[in-house]
Amino acid sequence: MTKRPEHCLTIPFTNNNGLLEVNGHSLNAVIAQVGQTPFYAYDKSIMTTQVETFRQYFPEISLHYAMKANPMPDVVNYMSTLVDGLDIASGGEMKVALASSTTADEISFAGPGKSRTELAQAIEAGITLNIESEFELEQIVSIAQQGSREPRVAIRVNPDFELKASGMKMAGGPKPFGIDAERVPALLKSMKNLPVHFRGFHIFSGSQNLKPEALIEAHQKTFELALALSKYAPSPVELLNIGGGFGIPYFPGESELDLRPVADNMNKLLPDVKKQLPNAEIVIELGRFLVGPAGVYICEVTDIKESRGKTYVIANGGLHHHLAASGNFGQIIRKNYPVAIANKMDSQEKQEVSIVGPLCTPLDILADNMLLPNIQRGDLVAVFQSGAYGFSASPHGFLSQPMVKEVLV
Repeated sequence: MTKRPEHCLTIPFTNNNGLLEVNGHSLNAVIAQVGQTPFYAYDKSIMTTQVETFRQYFPEISLHYAMKANPMPDVVNYMSTLVDGLDIASGGEMKVALASSTTADEISFAGPGKSRTELAQAIEAGITLNIESEFELEQIVSIAQQGSREPRVAIRVNPDFELKASGMKMAGGPKPFGIDAERVPALLKSMKNLPVHFRGFHIFSGSQNLKPEALIEAHQKTFELALALSKYAPSPVELLNIGGGFGIPYFPGESELDLRPVADNMNKLLPDVKKQLPNAEIVIELGRFLVGPAGVYICEVTDIKESRGKTYVIANGGLHHHLAASGNFGQIIRKNYPVAIANKMDSQEKQEVSIVGPLCTPLDILADNMLLPNIQRGDLVAVFQSGAYGFSASPHGFLSQPMVKEVLV
């Protein structure tokens, strides 16, 4: 049996005598607060550090939190005190965003297939709608003609380039997101006599990128496209959302994104952009980068068994709570998330094991052939880098297992 390569990334969580801590609180105290395992814990101090890191490198750029990464209300409420705005992708997220300290004029709504009810609610609240199709604009105008509030709109552009080496390509070629760049000039001309408040552009190329050179190229092309399209705008551009794409390392062989060259390139581009778009607030929207490292998924070992020379550790949590860690959320070849035994963080003894969940499916894997401390029943399994696309992206109802909980610490 060949063991999988080990992770080399630095985990931002501390431990005390081998017991994991979350924002200075011992894991046992967090378990007592939650009242059960499994659960997700989100560390406020790590979120703060991620935001501060962004501010250090990009002091002239506004920062928005993309709620789809983690829409837990407590997380959104905390993030709203740190960032300049929120980006939402559904009516449900809209309710959470409006209940936070972020004002409606700093909330934007993206996503294809918005319902007429969602559009009407966003218009009434004063949220900026990122238009995804010509028909959506027709719907917005129809609603505006029946109401008293002028819709605030931006055009989501599907550019003719993509964010290379990204985990998910959101632009370039045919896509369900946004309006193809070559069709945008005609749409902008048609907006001159429409009862809408044009704000600017949303150009999102891709996500989960760890290569500075790819982000640099995407930023250059994004600004070029925005400047070209602005010449057709019905009014001065006041908002330019250039998306996000900043990734975090999950798997063996991956390293932290080096922000320095990305920031250096941004500083070279900004003077000309600001000269040509003097009224524009330039926004980067990030989700995973801000909250991903702050989350840890905790479950408990319930059994250990041998099967033909392989050791299986059975836990009370699995893919129904954390689909991404199981490898069933976008991975082509399954790779291990960073996993540890949370009550044996300092242990030097290692054994090769696979950690699986309680579900009756071979897909329910949290760690495959990993070197971990000698494990006993009752030990606590920690899956790191779990603050984004964890709880909300998982099939909680699968096989009717108990529900996982979340806590902000």
